[in-house]
Amino acid sequence: MKTLLVVDDDPDVLEVLSLSLGFRDGWLVETAGGGEEALRRCLTGGVDAVLLDVEMPGLDGRRTLRALREAAQLGALPVVFITAAPDLESELRELGALAVLSKPFDPLRIADDLALVLDWVA
Repeated sequence: MKTLLVVDDDPDVLEVLSLSLGFRDGWLVETAGGGEEALRRCLTGGVDAVLLDVEMPGLDGRRTLRALREAAQLGALPVVFITAAPDLESELRELGALAVLSKPFDPLRIADDLALVLDWVA
């Protein structure tokens, strides 16, 4: 079982992503409403990858990724950004993102897209 932490400040987006990704066999989907919550959850262990929104109040996606990279036990944790600003892709990859997915997303395809990026294809 792979644990995916989905992080977004929009509860509606979190719900759609949770439902869309939760049907994938072998995936446990957890959610966090912001960067601070995501960082706390990752530090407790057991998270295999993070799907992270870029623009959030407080600890935004960029700063969350930096904090994850600074934590010794989380330095290699795969992080995939999801954003409505695809022009940020090169910047986000330079920060250490594995990939950048676009909003709006297709709820019927997002799990397949993420599985390919994470190499979680069964």
